[in-house]
Amino acid sequence: MSIKKYLWQSAFAFLLFTFSLSAAFAQPAPSAPRSGIIPAVKEKKLVNGLTVAVVERKDVPLVTVQLLIKSGAAAEDAAKAGLADLTASMLTKGTKTRTATQIAEQMEFLGGSINTGAGWNNSVVTLTVTSDKLDKAMAIMADVVLNPAFDQKELDLLKSQALDGLTYNLTQPAFLGNYVASKYSFDEHPAGGTPGSLATISRAEITTFAKNNYVPKNAVLIFAGDINSITANALTQKYLGRWAGTAPRTNVRKFITAALEDQQPILERILVVDLPNSGQASVSFAKQTTFGRNKDTVFYYPSSVLNSVLGGGYSSRLNQEIRIKRGLSYGAGSSFAWRPATHSFSTRTQTKNESAAEVTELVLKELARLSSEDISEAELVPRKSVLTGGFGRELETTAGLVAQLSQLYVFGIPTSELNSYLTNIQTVPAEEIKRYALYNINRGDIIIVGDYAIFKDDLAKRFPNIKVDVIKAAELDISKENLRK
Repeated sequence: MSIKKYLWQSAFAFLLFTFSLSAAFAQPAPSAPRSGIIPAVKEKKLVNGLTVAVVERKDVPLVTVQLLIKSGAAAEDAAKAGLADLTASMLTKGTKTRTATQIAEQMEFLGGSINTGAGWNNSVVTLTVTSDKLDKAMAIMADVVLNPAFDQKELDLLKSQALDGLTYNLTQPAFLGNYVASKYSFDEHPAGGTPGSLATISRAEITTFAKNNYVPKNAVLIFAGDINSITANALTQKYLGRWAGTAPRTNVRKFITAALEDQQPILERILVVDLPNSGQASVSFAKQTTFGRNKDTVFYYPSSVLNSVLGGGYSSRLNQEIRIKRGLSYGAGSSFAWRPATHSFSTRTQTKNESAAEVTELVLKELARLSSEDISEAELVPRKSVLTGGFGRELETTAGLVAQLSQLYVFGIPTSELNSYLTNIQTVPAEEIKRYALYNINRGDIIIVGDYAIFKDDLAKRFPNIKVDVIKAAELDISKENLRK
């Protein structure tokens, strides 16, 4: 066989292989959405005010239990930012009868896990264990909730670790962008605390926060898995029936909702946090809207689909434009954070300092498209499928089911909403998404964290009519800086 003929045959074989491979991996069309019914949530309120919620799932001999405390970082003063998170973290650092090591060893012996944490809206203690070990695991859970020692040595160690982690994170553009946005755009404080606030939090303050907020009338105990309501209620009465405490005062923030106006500009302000010699630049868009999750659920579904279209996954618009088409980032996305009276929207991506201004322009262009162009059904169907598929996968686990129920209880939404989710997502029309974007995705902030000297001229060229505020990262103190609107 001649070399020429061999090369021709090899080339033909390669083309055939490539064609076959592309055909085999061609993107399939989304299948029809599957229906799913979540078992009824059985509720009971104990005499002490504790609500018990139970969802029975017998397919796996596993149970997840979560004690939901309806207080989080929103219940702490800004000067004590991080108090709720430290309080939750300290629960498993020792009780009056168990050390931190003993808690960890006993849970490991049972083959289970116990975790604590706090966010803006709530605090949680979450337990997962096989159903035959639940009684013993509940004894440990009750102990950490009712009898925390708040040992000073453990607190000192935890604060040191938190400060070390925060000090490092504040050198990272993406973290620093979110950190600044919490006050600059959302009028909040960082739930994880600031260097100044963490250093001042005392054992007495943690004890007081726990005493005031970790009370039965401010809590919901959620069971999901291989357990029935009779057993769950009996275990709750056994271990938490004597739990007492007065419900905390609720401090609901009031907001004045601005009148809805058409054709508002997408961008209102640009803030640059100058971080010299940073390897990359973080670019984000941030906007707070005065529609809360509990009273304005009607906005939740259009905004969820909007987020899936814009930045909810690999095939979303932001990732397509910034990563796939131009290779300017490893990824780009967006998200919503819901509060009782507001919700916060933001986009996120990292890029080279040299392309920070270009990426900013791309983000704003995609945001503007949401309210100026119709979304085709061909794009909308798979983006809705991403949401319903993810929702379905999460409900397949006991932990995921508990997490979904927990959010409903936080916002005072009926648990029956779980069975409405799939339908509500699938029936969101394209015009409702466009309308939501028109009235809510506007007058936001661009926050860039990076080496300003590198992208300064390009930013001024692309946005000649926008004043750029600059803060040096080394001098940043969000408790003192004028970062409010």
